[in-house]
Amino acid sequence: MKTNETLQQDVQNAIKWEPLLHAAEIGVTVKDGVVTLVGTVDSYSKKIEAENAAKGVKGVKALVENLTIVTGNMWKKEDGDIAQEVLNALKWNWSVPNDTVTVKVENGWVTLSGEQQWNYQRDAAKNAVVNLIGVLGVNNNITIKTDAKDQLEKEDIENAIGRNWSINDEDIEIAVEHNNVTLTGTVSSYYQKEEAERLAWKAKGVWNVTNNLSINWLD
Repeated sequence: MKTNETLQQDVQNAIKWEPLLHAAEIGVTVKDGVVTLVGTVDSYSKKIEAENAAKGVKGVKALVENLTIVTGNMWKKEDGDIAQEVLNALKWNWSVPNDTVTVKVENGWVTLSGEQQWNYQRDAAKNAVVNLIGVLGVNNNITIKTDAKDQLEKEDIENAIGRNWSINDEDIEIAVEHNNVTLTGTVSSYYQKEEAERLAWKAKGVWNVTNNLSINWLD
């Protein structure tokens, strides 16, 4: 198992490796596999980039993100202007059906609500927003509602996870109740935990995925 110091250095190096980020602005602390990011960045997209860089490091069991977004005056926008740009971005995104997402903007924070049939549509709505100038955060409250039957979901998810080369599906248990999926068991990295959830969301008819997978890794 990595020491706290080794894992801290690995996360710092992962952040340095990302061209979008300035590593000097981001502090990293580690305790027993729990990584905390502190400091400031100048955009929401950089905040997400730092999170993803940290989660991709072997040995990270959990991530606490305390990054603050501080923008210069030239990048600040009124909430009304941000809302209009969000609506335009959603309109031109082919993955998001028109007029299915409601937008609220408050102090730079964007809240998306509505219903979609697939999780990729919900993800696409968020991804269309995160890089917009002036956005300080995104609450994605879009829900998934379909007419699919749940008896097909478990088999589809088991097959999808079983096909994935990076995940040992023998250590993952899948439970299906109505249109809700729960994942339990162990994986060996943060990446595998998120990948298993991503694959579960791909099954038609899934409304919600509860990811209770724990991370158990060895050097």
